[in-house]
Amino acid sequence: MNAIEATSVELTYSDGTEAVRGINLAVPEGEFFGFLGPNGAGKTTAIKTLTTLLRPTAGTVAVNGFDVIEEPRAVRASIGYMAQETSIDKELTARENVSFACEAYGVPRGERADRIDELLDLVDLADVAEKRADGFSGGMRKRLDVATALVHRPPLVFLDEPTTGLDPKARIDLWEYFREINRQGTTVFLTTQYLEEADQLCDRLSVIQDGRIVATDSPEALKSQVGGDVLDITLADASEDDRTRARRVAERSGLFEDGTVEPTDEGISVTSKRARRSGTDLLVALRDAGLTVTGFDVRSPTLDDVFLAITGERANDERDRTESGGPGEPVETEVGR
Repeated sequence: MNAIEATSVELTYSDGTEAVRGINLAVPEGEFFGFLGPNGAGKTTAIKTLTTLLRPTAGTVAVNGFDVIEEPRAVRASIGYMAQETSIDKELTARENVSFACEAYGVPRGERADRIDELLDLVDLADVAEKRADGFSGGMRKRLDVATALVHRPPLVFLDEPTTGLDPKARIDLWEYFREINRQGTTVFLTTQYLEEADQLCDRLSVIQDGRIVATDSPEALKSQVGGDVLDITLADASEDDRTRARRVAERSGLFEDGTVEPTDEGISVTSKRARRSGTDLLVALRDAGLTVTGFDVRSPTLDDVFLAITGERANDERDRTESGGPGEPVETEVGR
């Protein structure tokens, strides 16, 4: 059974902005699925549509077998949802926050004590269970938010950019908690703009751009589509003029006819099956052209390279528009309570 089935889903705001444009998704039970894209791509709008917070303008969505329009309460009862901003009460202790979530989700009273202890232990907050959340770090609050989203043991959890704003250690710690709940059988749907996060966690992922899914596969399969290894070259003078000259040298050298050459902030990047074999020849050609190279690295492609190859832009490119709270409201907003 698929945990999520979405067909031709669209969502248009009242000002005519098409935030989601004909998305199709099928996420099997137990999968760790990722939604990868830059700010403004449509990730948050899509996840709010899947979780009944926004009503699709067109298309159909079934979550855990329930229709999001016809059975919104059943959908919400069968999922956990962790938004970008934590929903915990800072005035309450860690235990009180999880207890409140148990009551809100209707966890039987006789099971609550054990459930709370289990979840606080899972997110490594058992030692601070009786401390108020206002003294917690950002990472601790995020972990507590995870616990509150899991109190009713949902078979499917939505994580909307859950590690945004965290330091690297806190981010890695959260990754391990997400892996653990997935190992325990929970289906995880993650939206992220962090390429490393998607690469580390996801069994499969979809790349979204301008409200459309432009690719879906495993991280490894997507990286194999890049078309070779990547040669990154750093120039002593990374002015626009020297980067343009370096790009022309690489393109006219005849060394990488199977690949692509792109300018970077520090020099140029060459993607080619011949990147490792012909890299030193390119260095010679650049030196002969009067360009000084200070850095040289040949590596396997990353998801950032995938995103660039598929969309023509880096995944961290900023957009002028936002995904929610923009100039218009959805044509049809929240589904019946």
